[in-house]
Amino acid sequence: MAGASDNGGWSSDGGSPDDLPDLPEEWGVIVIPDDLSELSDEVEAIREELRLSGPPTRWQRLLRRPGVRRVRRLAAKAVRAPVLIVSLAVMVTVASLFASAWPGPPRQPAAQRTAATAAVGGTTLPALELIASDGRTVPINGQLPAVILLIDGCACAELVSDTVDAVRPEIAVITVSSTATASAAGTPPTNTTPQAAGKILRPLHDPTGSLRSHLELPAPDGVAAAIIVDRSSKIVRQIPRIASVEDLRADLARL
Repeated sequence: MAGASDNGGWSSDGGSPDDLPDLPEEWGVIVIPDDLSELSDEVEAIREELRLSGPPTRWQRLLRRPGVRRVRRLAAKAVRAPVLIVSLAVMVTVASLFASAWPGPPRQPAAQRTAATAAVGGTTLPALELIASDGRTVPINGQLPAVILLIDGCACAELVSDTVDAVRPEIAVITVSSTATASAAGTPPTNTTPQAAGKILRPLHDPTGSLRSHLELPAPDGVAAAIIVDRSSKIVRQIPRIASVEDLRADLARL
């Protein structure tokens, strides 16, 4: 049987060599694993202890225990996912607020239509042919600029006269009614009536109401409607209900 010297100083039964003391009992049982990566927690703990300048406190020693470190890692993983979700939700909310508050391209205001007045930006007078007092067909846009008064069911003689007085000589005044008899209340029954200072008053008839329908004006209700048209057939303004020429003066000055 081999002696102690045959095993480098260790006895054959696995005990301690004769010239070395036994390990302290408070160390407990020391197990060396086959895979050294299992000692990573202990290695990290030792590195942290070496980095500390002072002696660890009781809480530090408690937190360095392998079991506590495992609990801390599990808690960190459990908290990481909710924190990520909350962060993404906050980012999406902030992005939505910025998107809603960011000024976009300016929008053109829609044409406002009321019972009293309606501004028509860019609308063109339709190329309609109406009937003159002598029965001939006359293009409504044959003489521009013009103020067109729709006088069905309206006792508008004073309004027509005041409008003729208010316009400049180059601006024609055209009255439109559905029947020839309706125009008698507002204008003389002639095709083109010369007025003072070279001004022109032209009564026309629209038996089918095509002009009123095309411009989406309300049905006749005893009050005249007015349309102001410039030289290029563009409708500057249309007023569904007008009782006085004062409603036209500001537009006539710019026409």
